[in-house]
Amino acid sequence: MDTLYVSRDGLEKMKAELAEMKDRRMKVAAAIEHARSLGDLKENAEYHSAKEEQAMLHAKIKDAEDKIARSEVLEDQDIDTSKAYLGATVRVKNGKTKKEMTYTLVSPVEADMAAGKISVQSPVGKALVGHAVGDKAVAKVPAGDLTLTILEITY
Repeated sequence: MDTLYVSRDGLEKMKAELAEMKDRRMKVAAAIEHARSLGDLKENAEYHSAKEEQAMLHAKIKDAEDKIARSEVLEDQDIDTSKAYLGATVRVKNGKTKKEMTYTLVSPVEADMAAGKISVQSPVGKALVGHAVGDKAVAKVPAGDLTLTILEITY
């Protein structure tokens, strides 16, 4: 089992999502019982729909429990803060467009592009990890090589 490094916020978010799924599991079980009471199960669409939802929910719960069990919170004192690692907010300049962007490097389970959080396993995340301010990082993206100059790293 591979260790999954996460931030403290990321772990708390995963635990909250697991609790929500477990609550939902009870509601689905009640829906199954209600559908059973309606009679013939062979042609009961409500029953089959609820059973399918239950199966998907159980799979999601098992996956979430596995991720939480493998998670290890990465503390700030464990990190060389002069370089970009998990938890770093990195301001970069695109070599081609000359635009500046800011990314927060997070674990794959915390990634949210809309919020500027990119996975350390994404092409850009992999390219940035381990580099210091002033370094040029080259990300292999579908559109070709993307050269990024690291302007600032904060934790």
